[in-house]
Amino acid sequence: MAHLEVFQAVAHANDGNRASGTPGYRGSVDYVLGRLRAAGYAPRVQNFSFPFFRELSPATVSAGGRPLPAEDVAVMSYSGSGTVSAPVQAVGTTGEPGASTSGCEAEDFADFQAGNVALLQRGTCAFGVKAANAQAAGASAVLIFNTGGPGEEGVVAGTLGGPGAVNIPVVGLSYAAGRALLAEGEVTVTVQVISEQRETSNVLVETGTGNPERTVMVGAHLDSVPEGAGINDNGSGSAAILAIAESLAGTETENRLRFAWWGAEEFGLLGSQHYVDDLKANAPATLAAIALYLNFDMIGSPNYGRFVYDGDGSAFGPEVSAEAPEGSGVIEAAFHAHFGSVGLASGETEFSGRSDYGPFIAEGVPAGGLFTGAEGLKTAEQAALFGGRAGVGYDFCYHAQCDDIANIDVQGLGEMTDAAAAVIRRFATSTGDVEAVGRQLRTVMAPAVPATVDQGHGPSNAAQEKSER
Repeated sequence: MAHLEVFQAVAHANDGNRASGTPGYRGSVDYVLGRLRAAGYAPRVQNFSFPFFRELSPATVSAGGRPLPAEDVAVMSYSGSGTVSAPVQAVGTTGEPGASTSGCEAEDFADFQAGNVALLQRGTCAFGVKAANAQAAGASAVLIFNTGGPGEEGVVAGTLGGPGAVNIPVVGLSYAAGRALLAEGEVTVTVQVISEQRETSNVLVETGTGNPERTVMVGAHLDSVPEGAGINDNGSGSAAILAIAESLAGTETENRLRFAWWGAEEFGLLGSQHYVDDLKANAPATLAAIALYLNFDMIGSPNYGRFVYDGDGSAFGPEVSAEAPEGSGVIEAAFHAHFGSVGLASGETEFSGRSDYGPFIAEGVPAGGLFTGAEGLKTAEQAALFGGRAGVGYDFCYHAQCDDIANIDVQGLGEMTDAAAAVIRRFATSTGDVEAVGRQLRTVMAPAVPATVDQGHGPSNAAQEKSER
């Protein structure tokens, strides 16, 4: 909690957030570095560039002098900025429901009047392709509305892929809003964003003892979303592994421990992906020496559940979960065993790859971790097992300004940090043969409670990018 108090103070002093590429993130990095050095470690900083995007004010679209409802309008990530008033012109669509090729080919704009606002329908090709074709045809702004198919009637919140793809305003619309604009003359589109390449960093540190050929990696993303301080997401995981690293300073272990605080997770797992890609290209033996990876992303949710990544695939099927490298089930069992040993119920969350363990499992590294829930609703069964309120979000401040120090459940954070510490110590002592360890753990662990939760990340632009990866 002392670490979280500092993260909150850093955000308060820096525009209310700790997002990668901002002074708030640099302040968070400096704090982690200072604590690690004070504990006797020699941390290193791994710098990298990434595509930064921030909406400075909500995008608006007006027609006939009336603004469209806010829930029908969403800026596309990496849109350009500006205010445009011009006639709206549909391109390659009559508004019929279904995925459309609208705007996917330059030829679609053969009759387009330069200076108009292009109205396109979602489908067939990437948003960035549609927007780039419209810009090349002289469009002053681009509006892309949803397909109108089942489950695709709400607002489109997508990405153009990166800064510089286009420099004109690009906005997503609901299906109904797009259809309504087919009959309009002039529209006014206003977008105010920052879209550019920025520098950020990962922080890495490892113990001075232990077999480097059996390295146990422990990670948490240090950045917040631009909308808030991110004290649960993910100050909680960052503070937990910092406290654990401090407690292990000077401890001799059989296996090497390496801790990582990732940057730019909220922009698409970019820090952990950069780290894995760098090892793959420049130090493949170091990558091969990682025995397992443990991830801690959101472990202090105010209406929390004690959820463990479903590494053995028993709770979620392949339509939800990523393929788990062999040994991931052993890690899951270790967490359940700890909770059972202290008389606490535990459930499971999908092994989706949608946090920083994703790049590791893509390279075959066994992984696991903990999660206390995001925007999903707690069920009555889960409330009976874990306490809290049924029918309410695990974290009702997820990706919001109110994710501050008051958004942490101290008891839940303590329970999850204790579990993290116990499992880190277990694997620091021995990773063993995965099959032998799995058999041993299954004989001592309490039965896992059949309470599950989707490990989703909610409907922000960054989350949309994660889900599309």
